[in-house]
Amino acid sequence: MKSWLPAANTRDCNFPVQNLPFGVFSRNGEPPRCGTAIGDRVLDLAALERDGLISTGGDSVFAEGALNPFMERGPDTWDRVRARLTDLLREGGDTALKQKAEAFLIPLSDVTLHLPFRVSEYTDFYAGKQHAFNVGTMFRGPENALPPNWLHIPIGYNGRASSVVVSGTDFHRPNGQLKAPDAEAPTFGASRRLDIELEMGAVVGTGNPLGRPVTVVEADAMIFGYVLLNDWSARDIQAWEYQPLGPFQGKAFCTTISPWVVTRAALEPFRTATPKREKPLLPYLAEPGPMLYDIGLEVGLTPAGSDEEAVLSRTNYSTMYYSAAQQLAHHTSSGCPMRPGDLLGSGTISGDTPDNYGSLLEMSWGGKTPITLPNGESRSFLEDGDRVTLRGHAAGDGYRIGFGDCTGTVLPAIRQD
Repeated sequence: MKSWLPAANTRDCNFPVQNLPFGVFSRNGEPPRCGTAIGDRVLDLAALERDGLISTGGDSVFAEGALNPFMERGPDTWDRVRARLTDLLREGGDTALKQKAEAFLIPLSDVTLHLPFRVSEYTDFYAGKQHAFNVGTMFRGPENALPPNWLHIPIGYNGRASSVVVSGTDFHRPNGQLKAPDAEAPTFGASRRLDIELEMGAVVGTGNPLGRPVTVVEADAMIFGYVLLNDWSARDIQAWEYQPLGPFQGKAFCTTISPWVVTRAALEPFRTATPKREKPLLPYLAEPGPMLYDIGLEVGLTPAGSDEEAVLSRTNYSTMYYSAAQQLAHHTSSGCPMRPGDLLGSGTISGDTPDNYGSLLEMSWGGKTPITLPNGESRSFLEDGDRVTLRGHAAGDGYRIGFGDCTGTVLPAIRQD
């Protein structure tokens, strides 16, 4: 399938007609509203809805500055809108509809992209086996790398929805308590071991009532789509605070997501199975079929004062041990209610070699083997002014399903004298 918009048909286009991701944009000081990306343009969904070219079967939803009202309508509405947008944008469709839709296309270069949905809650998982093994090996040795529960349960913690930001939002290096291994007491100051975590984020579109668990199949249907996610981490703050209750301030300061939510429907052709289980999972986590996706990912670092980006890592979402549907089913297993706009971080995505790792902690092996950049500088952890960009796409036959960049720049810490 091709679009009548030429820019949507190039092989390196992130947003062909097969994709049609959803986001929120504004232009010239106008209020934010919902749109879909196609080629090098954004299609104004609020304008289409106002003119009757698309409908969700109820009150208007796309004039909102967030996707939540649309997501709440559920999978039937998502599919109906996607089919309508495909008809409007595909090559060979109705000429009159094409002319009407064309009037509501805006160059992506002219718009500001916003956080695409109101983040209800944020849960970050630890579901990449290679990452968990690497980190465990650093701190406990390879024989005790994985916690006893890791092969049985998707481990996670409740993060901060309030500090989830859209790509392009710069953030300050966090302050916190730090304790050197040979010190008797902690000090307070700026993190010196600031890191990234290459993740995917699953966006919950519909919820479940309090007390009502969902199956893996039901959980999969609840997921509206996926974003790239960078869960920035202050490793030194985290190291001092994480026992016995896990991450807190070392993770609470910023999480960056890409601006476009790529729908589950767009990713359907790229489903792939989770790996063979080393230990049998309990029945409530059983998968009826492939629940992961073949999505290529990369990490780019542009050091402070330079325009030259170094690609530090390339890996794939298919390396995860637990799928987002399993994570969501486990999240509800206690009767925990989920809501539209809940965000589930996959956990750091790492392959089996250093050029596949998803964090600087792993790439530099805890700082013992610094990374040499093309400009001659080295990095073990991030410096002020460094810009990190995550990218990802699923590769189809002559097209690709892209997510757009997920970018953030480190600003100096705010002093707290």
